[in-house]
Amino acid sequence: MTQKANFISAIALVCLLPMIAVAQVDHFGKQDTLYADLSKIDDKNWKIDISYTNDEWVEALSIPLRLDGGNTRLVGDSAIFTGGRIESFDFKGFRVDTAIQCVTLGLLANLGPNENVLPPGRGRLVTVFVSSPDDAPVKTLDVDTTFTRPNNNLMVVVKRIQPGEPPDTIGHDREEEKKIIPVWVVTKPE
Repeated sequence: MTQKANFISAIALVCLLPMIAVAQVDHFGKQDTLYADLSKIDDKNWKIDISYTNDEWVEALSIPLRLDGGNTRLVGDSAIFTGGRIESFDFKGFRVDTAIQCVTLGLLANLGPNENVLPPGRGRLVTVFVSSPDDAPVKTLDVDTTFTRPNNNLMVVVKRIQPGEPPDTIGHDREEEKKIIPVWVVTKPE
């Protein structure tokens, strides 16, 4: 029996190694989390509230979303940034690709001579509205992150100089440390 238990334990460890190897990395503290809260507005319209919890100063976010409505085709209609944590960002990109049922949010805090950043905190970033281009009822909605062309995947870019005592500075030779892949959590309506 012990030999069988050791064999099963070894197989489980080998299966877990890939997950550990591709785990999210955050060089600044606890792992950041991006939330997608789904809610049904009516039979033909849904909304996705995208929220974010971070413990460092953020300069940019890339959030590509794949929309799945089962047999119903979906399209991202619009996005509302007003009242969100990124309302003051200089660039709030919202790109819809109906062919592959994706929405890409590209968010840049600073495009000019200002000090826009997303400070550490928690809260809603944006609300995305979804419907069917065929005016069909949308019975279910599933959302996941994806890759969209040319080079968009779920990613957060932190500020090179993180305030604190003493300030935490990332040298130009350590640019990869500025990129964070946050945890992705989807909450569906009950």
